[in-house]
Amino acid sequence: MTIMTIQEKQQKLEAYLASLGSVAVAYSGGVDSSLLLMEAHKMLKENCIAVTALSASLPESESRAAADFCREHGIRHEILRLEELDIPGFKDNPVNRCYLCKKGLFTHLLARTEELGIAYVAEGSNMDDLNDYRPGLAAIRELGVKSPLREAGLTKADIREISRTLGLPTWSKPSAACLASRFVYGETITARKLAMVGLAEQWLRDRGFSQIRVRVHGGGPDGKGALARIEVLPPEQELLMSIRKEAAEALHKIGFSYVTMDLSGYRTGSMNEALGLKPEDAWKNK
Repeated sequence: MTIMTIQEKQQKLEAYLASLGSVAVAYSGGVDSSLLLMEAHKMLKENCIAVTALSASLPESESRAAADFCREHGIRHEILRLEELDIPGFKDNPVNRCYLCKKGLFTHLLARTEELGIAYVAEGSNMDDLNDYRPGLAAIRELGVKSPLREAGLTKADIREISRTLGLPTWSKPSAACLASRFVYGETITARKLAMVGLAEQWLRDRGFSQIRVRVHGGGPDGKGALARIEVLPPEQELLMSIRKEAAEALHKIGFSYVTMDLSGYRTGSMNEALGLKPEDAWKNK
């Protein structure tokens, strides 16, 4: 088996994007979609547009960053207003919530790009995403949405390295995920609780924490009675403990009744652990 270099993967990515002719990149402002968008713009120029879906599960800071990025690089930016809470079943937060969300999101995005005369829609999943439980990938495949980074065999580390060499400010940006991923499966997702998560994570980010998740456990629709389980990188746990009183007070004001730190630290997909969900399950739970 031949192992490709990062440069060869980048060349494969660019050739693949050029073959599409025109593309709308689902752009969240994160590490992966930023590289995908830049490479697509490089190869297709005005035949590449960015589309960002604004909703309660996308932090305002991320939507602003996405708009600034497109403006800085002269990339046409379309805004698609979508409320995931209106997607049937989404707010009930079943184990296939991500499938429901991606199906709804990309169905709307495909309809919009057809109106604009764009041939394809592309999204930014990478090879590492296949190692986690991500049912949204099944919806992406069903709808025919392109995944150029995976087509090129790019891992997260590859994407960061290419982004660094291109001078993209996102190369060292912490990994992000929609705010709905902070909820225990089966627990009702509400706009109020999504806002609480966003405010809590921003408060921690403003105090220097690099990789953060504020997981939500319990509580009513308005957040009363909810527990915030904070995940930060193990080296930053001491910092969190040093400001624990300040942090607890801030999150209480935001609306959480209880505040705790996860001693295991930050890790992706921690909500999958209790149910034992595996990567291969992502293609079964629809």
